[in-house]
Amino acid sequence: MKDFSWECRTKVRFGQGCVREYLAEFVKEFALPGRNIMIGYGGGSVKRNGSYDDVVSVLGSLGYSRDGDAGEGRMIVEFPGIMSNPTLRRMKEGAELASLMDVGLIIGIGGGSVMDCCKAISVQAAYPGDAWEDFWMKGLPMKHDIIPCGVVVTMPATGSEVNGCAVLTNEETKIKCDRDYPEMNPLFALMDPVYTLSMPERQLKAGTFDIFSHIMETYFSRPLGDNPADDVSEGLMRGLVRDFRKAAADPEDMTARSNIMWTASLAENRIIKTGKSKDFQAHNMEHQLSAYTDCNHGEGLAVLHPAYYRHICGDGLYKFARFAENVWGLSPDDYEETDDLALAGIDALADFIKEMGLPSTLRELGFGNEERALLPEIAESCFISEGAFRQLTHEEILEIYEECW
Repeated sequence: MKDFSWECRTKVRFGQGCVREYLAEFVKEFALPGRNIMIGYGGGSVKRNGSYDDVVSVLGSLGYSRDGDAGEGRMIVEFPGIMSNPTLRRMKEGAELASLMDVGLIIGIGGGSVMDCCKAISVQAAYPGDAWEDFWMKGLPMKHDIIPCGVVVTMPATGSEVNGCAVLTNEETKIKCDRDYPEMNPLFALMDPVYTLSMPERQLKAGTFDIFSHIMETYFSRPLGDNPADDVSEGLMRGLVRDFRKAAADPEDMTARSNIMWTASLAENRIIKTGKSKDFQAHNMEHQLSAYTDCNHGEGLAVLHPAYYRHICGDGLYKFARFAENVWGLSPDDYEETDDLALAGIDALADFIKEMGLPSTLRELGFGNEERALLPEIAESCFISEGAFRQLTHEEILEIYEECW
């Protein structure tokens, strides 16, 4: 294994009713005294699933008011309208509002996009410079004190609730990228699986595949040899396949929903990344597809993964064969060569994607001739993963896009 450092400062409370039970103590622990609280969210789903009302009710019991008549300036500052694939512009608007309204705690209510945007707001609002340029682009050390931030998870997928990663899209430069700082870890995460019952079926499937992608992109990286992180990853992948099928068959299955929600966190709390080089090339390729077209992230990953893995399979043959055997239950005795077993594992992944009703081509993702004409430019804009079994060229990325057409 590679040498590593591991930390996760996020305090997690998981279970039905956890917001009503634990949010007040977290506000008392982390909110800066005498200042207001911002709640960031997307659209109407947080009001349909009860999470918004639960948060506002708890804050009201602590003396925070939405109408500004709380006394001593203790207000709930609302920042709605955080979109999927949150933009740099929207993040900066939130940071300006947080500064103007003297916000001393930010609570993101929603899925990965909301959490990422709120975490980035907490950085920019307390920073005199340009956080995008200094942190997302240059990766400079984060030395300033950021506004405290916590999250209420309503849509499991990204694992953003337990790490310091935040993905933003710069609409002007067409760059979508993430940056992970321990300082950006939410101070607390409240995870009530009941909130996930309001998720549309399409988003349930896309989000769950995003979780699967996070595990695979860590698993399919160096070292090739056996190691504890990969042992854990295999168990997570087997369990996610099981729970994905159960949730798709019965959306009201609370055990499957709870398992998926916690698997998202286990995939991204950095545990399975310990000692690993990490290959997020498929994410890099999808990020640029969605930066240019605003396509669905999880669906884009479902399209790209099998094609990408067929390109690099020979460079990580042992791991792909192990994936076929330990995740999909394929027997080496049924294949003459290791190459055949490894490719059969990728085929099993592709079959599972179709079984779950996810798209497997860019056309099924909604791309037309206009988007196809952009593929050379999109391919050229992609970041190259240094942790991959083999680093792609931009020409090969274009080949993968074309194969996915």
